[in-house]
Parts: sequence; C-alpha cells; structure tokens
Amino acid sequence: MTKHLSLRAITIAASCLALSHVSAAPVAPTTASTLPKLVVVLVVDGLPNEQVQRYRDQFGQGGLRRMLDQGASFSDAHQAHGVTVTAIGHSAVLTGAYPYVHGIIGNNWIDPVTKKSVYCTEDTNYTYIGEETKPSDGTAPTKLKVNTLGDELRYATGSRSKVITVSGKDRGAILLAGKTGTAYMYMDKTGDFASSTYYMKQHPEWAQKYLATKPQDRYYGKTWAPLLPESAYAGDAPEDLNIPKAGSHNRLPYTYYSESGEIDAGYYASLRVGPFLDQLTLDFARAAVEGENLGRNPAGVPDLLGVSLSAHDYVNHAFGPESKLSHDHLQRLDRMLADFFNYLDKRVGMDNVLVVLTADHGFPNTPEFAKTQHLDAQRIDGDKMMAALDQHLAAKFGVSKLVQAWSLPNIHLDYALAEQNKLKREDVENAAARYLLAQNGIVDTFTRTQFESGAVQGTHINTLMRRAWNRESSGDLMVVTKPFWYFGTGVSGTSHGSPYAYDTNVPLMIMGKRWIKPGAYGQYAEVVDIAPTLANLLHVRPPAGSEGRVLTETLR
Repeated sequence: MTKHLSLRAITIAASCLALSHVSAAPVAPTTASTLPKLVVVLVVDGLPNEQVQRYRDQFGQGGLRRMLDQGASFSDAHQAHGVTVTAIGHSAVLTGAYPYVHGIIGNNWIDPVTKKSVYCTEDTNYTYIGEETKPSDGTAPTKLKVNTLGDELRYATGSRSKVITVSGKDRGAILLAGKTGTAYMYMDKTGDFASSTYYMKQHPEWAQKYLATKPQDRYYGKTWAPLLPESAYAGDAPEDLNIPKAGSHNRLPYTYYSESGEIDAGYYASLRVGPFLDQLTLDFARAAVEGENLGRNPAGVPDLLGVSLSAHDYVNHAFGPESKLSHDHLQRLDRMLADFFNYLDKRVGMDNVLVVLTADHGFPNTPEFAKTQHLDAQRIDGDKMMAALDQHLAAKFGVSKLVQAWSLPNIHLDYALAEQNKLKREDVENAAARYLLAQNGIVDTFTRTQFESGAVQGTHINTLMRRAWNRESSGDLMVVTKPFWYFGTGVSGTSHGSPYAYDTNVPLMIMGKRWIKPGAYGQYAEVVDIAPTLANLLHVRPPAGSEGRVLTETLR
C-alpha cells in the first residue's frame, strides 16, 4: 500500500510539472531498493551538544567527525520538554511525542492511586530471561502510552522488518524498542545482556552463543588510561575540584576490579562508569546485526537497530562534563563509533544504512565548577524542602500531611484530605506554590489547576513544562529550579532534569548519502523531529503521538 501511494504521488507530481511547462530533472520512482536497508538510531546517554562542539577538533576521522562531515548536524537541537531525564528523552526519540502524550514523565514517578514510587519500565508480569528480577526492574514498555517508529515500520511491512535495541540501561533499550521491537539490556550482576519474557521465552541461539563467551570478563584488571597526550586536556577542570564518592576516585588511570579480588557483581557494576560498558554494548549490537541478519532482510524490507550508549551519563554524573574523565570518555566513544561504522560498511554497506545520533539529555557542570565561573549554583535537598512545605501547610490550614508524596519536580497533594477539612483545592495549591517560590533555588511553580485550565502559556519554559506534565500521572505541583541549581544531596557530581539549554541542547545528526544532504544546520530542531523524518524516509505512518516536523531541509 505504501509503495502504491508513493508511486501515485510521484506520477501526479510529474504530470503537474509537465502541464505547467516547468523543467525539472527526472524523478526516479520510489522502490524498495531506494529505501535504507538498515536504520541505526544511536542515543548517547547524557551527551550535551556543547561537548561535541568543544572537543570536535580532537575526534578521529571515522566516528563523530564522519557524522559531522558526511551527515546533517543541527547545532540548535533540543529535547523540548521541561524534565530532562533518561526515560523521557529516550521516549521522545522514536515516538516523536512529548510526555503529556507518551506518558513517561520521569525515570520514576508517583503512582496517582497508590501514591507509591513506580519505575518507568517496571511490569511484574514479566521477568528477565535467566537473570534475577526485582519488582522494580525494567522489563516491559507497558507504561509507554503510544507506539514508536519501529512499531510503525513493522506494521507497514507485516512484521517482516526487525527492530532490535540494546542498551546499558533497561529503559534505554525498552523505550527505543517500543511495543513490538525486541530489547536487550545490560545486567549489573552478571555483565550479560538479557531480554525479558515480554519479548520471548528464551534468548535466540545467536545470543546464547555470544553470552557464553563472557566478553565482559576480559576487562577485569584492565585500566582506563588517557587516550590523548596530556596537553590535550589542558582546558579541563582540575582533578581535585570534585570530591570523589567513597570507594572511587576522580582521575585517570582508572582500573576495574572488585574488592573481593574475584570477577563478581561488584566488578560488573563498576563497568558502567567508563568506556568498557559502551564497548560491550556495541559488541552486542554487532552480534545482533549478524544473528538477526539486520540490513539483509530476505523480505527486502528495512530493519531498525537502536543502540543506547549509557556510560557517558554515568561518567558525567560522577565527575561532571568539564572533567578530564568525561573529555576522554567522549574521545574513546568517538573511536568506538568509527569502528562500528566500519563494521557496518563491511557487513551492510554504509550506502544502504541511515544513521541518526542524538542524546536523551544534556548536562550542567558540577556546582563546584560553576562557582569558579562566577555562577550561582547549588544543590537542593528536596526531602527537607518537602518536609518544610508540609509543616507550612499544616500551620496555615491546621491539617497535617497535605503533602502526600513527591518525586521532584512533581509534588502530590492530598485533595481528599483537603476536602474532608472543607479546604478548597486551589487554596492549598496556591499556598504551597507561594511558599515554594519563596525558597532559595526555586524560580517557578505550576499547579494542577493552572495546567488543567490552560493557564500555563507564554514563555518558553512554560511551554516546556506544560509538555512535561501528564494529566493522568503527574503531580499537583511542579517546580522549576533556578539555572545551575538542581535537586540533589552529597558533595560531588552533578545531575540534570531542568528546562535550561545545558540540559536540553543535544546533538542531532543524520547520515545517509542517498537520502541526506550533508551540512551544518542552524535551524531550530527538536528530538521529536527524528521520528516523523524517519517515517517520511521509510514511507510509513508517523507514530500515533508524533508532533515533530519532517526535517525537509536535510533531505535530498
């Protein structure tokens, strides 16, 4: 059906041109041979676009530089919602939707009925295959309320297209895979990649054979050392600026081992921080390409491979994007991508491959570094602030526990308790909002009444926060911190989640010589534009919740 409509559209367009006597180059009919054989969607977890620009002169020839030189790259691309965390950002990539539609409002959030914390991809109806599974582990896309580009591709091809995703985080794989793809994720306790019973009863033979080789064990005792000459890191933050967490350190070289002296769960968990997790992820992706024969589909239809590279997020959380470790990690990841592209070139042929690279969110600097730049930056203890808010409301209204639960920036009020005490919902909301606005580090608040009435309009941040609020799942209050402030405790590291550019501005690159015009594009773009652009190129429907635009300026 899709092919028939495309040919019909081309015929009509050609006839119109002939009738109007406009000369044009002949238009080649759209056939299966002109579609990509393989679409590769790469998400680098926690990669701010500023790091790509800051370190681009040091990249090798075949990885990120290849995408910058041979593909279309946007400098002003954004995760255009107000709560910039991993689950929401990954959901945006292939749904083309914002949280108010796709339903993923955080990594965790408060269940509106039980008022207990839930995880974005948990579903106790399913378990990991061959692995211990806790109730809060990510096993299924149940909470994702819409479909993805991969789902539409499989629908359009009668489920003949294959959609395979792999990530160091369960949410990174599951939310890219959508409803009908197949996700594999890294297991902290064993170092294996496993799928869940949502997708299959047991792993395919190719995966079993790969896992039996235990490739994760080869890094025990290995050292992550600087890739570049010492002079290349001259502009990075001093290593002693950020206090390392207990049992860790904040400088290279960085050696991987366990306290027991054996290859155990402690060692496998330690691999998350540094380049070896990403190498394992890309190695498993190669095994999937071969095991599933991706890009060589016997039905002649495109396949989709999603790869979420998680380690950069862990590194930036621990040390900050200004650190030498983050700098070096990005350089190593660049070389890994070069090797991966070379592999795809030999296996599938890069002329047959369409590659997209983006990130789920950016990153602020650590408060310690931000202060050296004369910026007002601090961490906010959210639990203390919520306890103080509840005390304030109790003193004002004579009712305790009006603050029922929170998963910041969302706060849930006890409307039933307020009604029992003949309090108006709006009065409690407004009193809480006024109190929060008076607290150090809080710049704005929004209430459920404001969201439901459509009163949250006007500013850019208002738009981003409105997109981040889901009527069914979100809180009764949402708060926005000041720039460079964030909710967190401790004395080291940093975190993300704000509507500010350091958290929203991410790389967006598309490479595919048959379909994409190379160039540096300054137009504003959003990550939600990826799904409709790929749908256009694959000649399938956009996903149900898609609100992005087709990036027509990049198309040949």
